[in-house]
Amino acid sequence: MKSAAIMHTILLVDDEPEILTVWRVILEMEGYGVVCAGDGVEALAKVESGHVDLIVTDWMMPRMDGGELCRRLKAMPEFANVPIIVHTSSRPPEGNGANWQDCLRKPVDAIVFLTAIAALVKDAGNK
Repeated sequence: MKSAAIMHTILLVDDEPEILTVWRVILEMEGYGVVCAGDGVEALAKVESGHVDLIVTDWMMPRMDGGELCRRLKAMPEFANVPIIVHTSSRPPEGNGANWQDCLRKPVDAIVFLTAIAALVKDAGNK
């Protein structure tokens, strides 16, 4: 499954370096640009310093968790329309779905992961 010729940049946010490494390699093999962050604080800095088309974030992380990251991004007009996938081993609290577009439970199959990303990048490009 190769992505479109246009390279999209994805920000991966997770406090587990092994998860970041595996998904970064898979996404790069699919033709995506990838930026990684270890928590929400680092993710905000990376988003503010460069362009990203999609964010995939863990839910439970130190310093700033995925829920707070989503809330802060959606409150910033310049990032409010960047699609977000929550990638977590726990279920995010109900009622916060307006802050993200999809939630994938760990472990997730690579095909499911890539399909969700491709759909959101395509949708974001059509807006």
